[in-house]
Amino acid sequence: MKIENPIAFSFIMPDELYLLNKDKTPVAAYKEPLPVTETKPDNFNFMGGNKKNFLVIVHYPEFEFIDDKHLTALESILKRLNFSMDDTAIFNIAQYAGTTMKQLTDFFKPQKLLLLGQQALPVDTGPIALNKIHRSNNYPALFSFSFDEMMENNENKKAFWEQMKQL
Repeated sequence: MKIENPIAFSFIMPDELYLLNKDKTPVAAYKEPLPVTETKPDNFNFMGGNKKNFLVIVHYPEFEFIDDKHLTALESILKRLNFSMDDTAIFNIAQYAGTTMKQLTDFFKPQKLLLLGQQALPVDTGPIALNKIHRSNNYPALFSFSFDEMMENNENKKAFWEQMKQL
């Protein structure tokens, strides 16, 4: 049957349409949606303002941040390089065992990185040369002696200072 007027079609066909059993597709069983889990960003306690994204990672299990004598030395070094405590973030990794470099870089977004001592290295840090500046994610990074290793050894101080001037 050929219908030329569409309005006439509505008189011939009712508004209700029915499917035959063979044309029906089974309705999928309703599944409860999985709960949305939000991953909270890591929140680290640190000293300084981190305004110039200069991250200094230390390891002091007995202190919240850093030994006062070592802090004085670090502030003096930073001042010589035209940085202040407001420009840096001093992070004591001893307070956050198991922290990865990815977690730290995601949180601090460093433009410069200083790692003071073997124990200050995050768990996922591969082999890294001592007192050699290397590029890590497009920013300079220096792994050097801890202050305990430098305080009594002038050679360690000199090696550290030579690299710090280039960082």
